[in-house]
Amino acid sequence: MICISLDERWDLNFLKSLNNIEFAEIRMDRMDLTETDIKEIFSQPKKLIATCRPGYLSENKRLSYLLNAIEAGSSFVDIELESDSRIKKSVIDLARKKGCTIIISYHDYNKTPSQDALNGIVRLCLIEGAHIAKVACKINSVSDAARLLGILGNKDFENRLIVVGMGEKGRLVRAIASFFGGVFTYASMEKGKETADGQIENRELKHIVEVLAGV
Repeated sequence: MICISLDERWDLNFLKSLNNIEFAEIRMDRMDLTETDIKEIFSQPKKLIATCRPGYLSENKRLSYLLNAIEAGSSFVDIELESDSRIKKSVIDLARKKGCTIIISYHDYNKTPSQDALNGIVRLCLIEGAHIAKVACKINSVSDAARLLGILGNKDFENRLIVVGMGEKGRLVRAIASFFGGVFTYASMEKGKETADGQIENRELKHIVEVLAGV
């Protein structure tokens, strides 16, 4: 399953209609949205992930965006493992109340940790309340890719884990993770509008998946 990741480079009217898109991540962190905008986007009858990464907005505004998205009917919410405990608790509590699937995500933009560390990170995400743990790491070698994919083989994490490879060498992980049990993977809508390093364009990723699946 492929989730299309969309950010502020897409017109607000497009985000409020999402024509021909059934599953998307809305990266709100660099968007200037009103409460009405958020309601219009996330009340659509589509599978949407509300994501608002730290570092761009104030923490209070970031929390407001995420809570409004959940209230509007977002199917998923993504909150970072390292987020302030107040924000994380508020998001998780409301998501549980509203039946919104909780993704707790971990990002390492420089390296891929050891196998033991990766397993520990996933366990911590699940302990903190994740329905799904997401682990995104910079892939610097083939062994990094193998190590990240390897945690999908842990039976304790079955159907509860997304792994994402960042960087050019991470494209391999993005292309094949779903074959090893990854819940879904992310793609860009168009080339040049990637929301993360190493992200593959949707049509290209679909083609790769179909070829590998023998469709």
